[in-house]
Order: sequence, then structure tokens, then C-alpha cells
Amino acid sequence: MHNPFAEMIDETTDSELIEQSKNGSQAAVEKLILRHQAWVYNIALRMVFYPHDAEEVTQEVLIKAITRLSTFNGESKFRTWLYRIATNHVLNMKRRGGELQTQSFSGYGDAINGVPDLDLPDPKAVPVEVPLLVEEAKIACTMGMLLCLDRKQRLIFVLAEVFGVSDTVGSEILDVSPDNFRQSLSRARRDLYQFMNNQCGLINSNNPCRCHKKTKGFIDAGHVDPNNMMFVSQRLSEIRSVAASTYAQVDDVMDRQYATLFRDHPFLEPKDQILWLRQMFEQRSFRDTLHLN
Repeated sequence: MHNPFAEMIDETTDSELIEQSKNGSQAAVEKLILRHQAWVYNIALRMVFYPHDAEEVTQEVLIKAITRLSTFNGESKFRTWLYRIATNHVLNMKRRGGELQTQSFSGYGDAINGVPDLDLPDPKAVPVEVPLLVEEAKIACTMGMLLCLDRKQRLIFVLAEVFGVSDTVGSEILDVSPDNFRQSLSRARRDLYQFMNNQCGLINSNNPCRCHKKTKGFIDAGHVDPNNMMFVSQRLSEIRSVAASTYAQVDDVMDRQYATLFRDHPFLEPKDQILWLRQMFEQRSFRDTLHLN
């Protein structure tokens, strides 16, 4: 799969599609969007938590990119141009999804501890295999932890720690210095991993919290829906398999273990990836959408 965040990147295909798009090819625009849509979506998902909200954010970002495409003149890398639009949008958009409830690490820990430890559900009483429910609970819980970071910390953590974006690439996308990028990442790691070390039993065995013990409670509380799982059922592949780590290796062994939990999260695709785009072109002329003369 095309990884737009690799340290060294060949943008030949993007450049060809951009040129064709400017010459009036709707098919080229669709191909360009499909190369980047899942990446924008997976960033948005970790900013707002809920897939339907992430789909809306993704569409908003890509509409901005499409309507400004005629202004792209190649002075910067296309990935810098596109993902700067994406990151500016998610940093400044209205609060939605999981962000509507302001979350602190202490409050999140209290909420998890308030979920009772229960036996796993009867396999005959649920529509999917029980291990999938446990995985859904684990992913939902760790995704929720990200919401306890402020937006900038969360975004930089997602880019660097989850998708393996280097400080060079990340600083270009966010238009900050590499040192600022590294400092923000360091603070995000510190806050998140300190919480996990004190709360989560996935790595620190001294913590009593276990995903399989919380799964039934998450189901009862509506955090996990066996009939409509948000993460496991949409799995395309693990993030680590599509976004090879390019960031400098973390020296601390525990930090690497915590990062692995997030890199084992699923890399997901939004539904109806191209349908919304064609509907937009139907509502207004293709050339008007791209502001072509």
C-alpha cells in the first residue's frame, strides 16, 4: 500500500494525477483521493473516535483539498500540501464525536474502574466470536485514552508513534520546527504512558485491569456493540504492516511496548469511499468543483 508518510517518497503518480485532474479528468481526481483517503480517515478516527464522525471529517478535509487543487503549484511536496490541510483542519474543527465529553486521564481511569469485572458473555448469546469482542474492547479502550491528550499532542502522537512519521516529515506537515515536534511527542508519550503504566494491565501485570474482564461490562454500558463493532469488523490490516516505522527507535523498552499496542490497531477504510465524491460532482459541475477555467 502507498505510504505517504515514508521518509523518502516518490510522488510521480500523485503528480501525474494532479496534472490530469487540472486538465479536467474526474477519474484522475478519484484515483488521487483513493490514494490518500484511508490515511486521512485513520488520522481523523483517532482524533474523534467514532467512525461516522471520522468519515465526516475525512470528507471535509478532502473537499478542501479538491477545491484548492488548482492552486497547487508543486513548490512543496504534495503530501506536505495535502496533510497540512488535513492537520490544520483537525486542529481547528469544531468538537465532535468522542471529544464532546472532555476527558482527563484521571477521569478516564475512574470510568474504566467503574466498569465491573464480569465473566465473558456466553458464546451462544452473541452474534460474533467472543475473542473478537475482547479485541474490540481493547481497541476501544486504548483509542479512548488518546482523547485524554490535547489535540496537538494527540495528533503528533498519532503521526509519530502510531504511523511512524519522522520528525522531519512531521514538522513539515505541521509547519513547526523538528525540535518542537519532538518536544510535543515527548510530552504526549510521558502523559499517556504514565497513565497506562498506572492503569492498564496489558503491559504492567501489577495492574488488575484486564480487557477480558471488562468486555461484558463494556457491552452492558453500550461501549461495545456486538451487532455493530466499530473497529474489528472494519479491519483492513494492522497499522504496523502498512506504515513502516521511520521514526528513530525509542530507547526505552517500555515505551516501545506501549507504542506497539497502538501500532497493532487496525488500519481501517471508510465506507463508500468514492460515492460521496461522485455525488458532489453531480450536484455541481466537475470543473466548478475544482475551480477550473
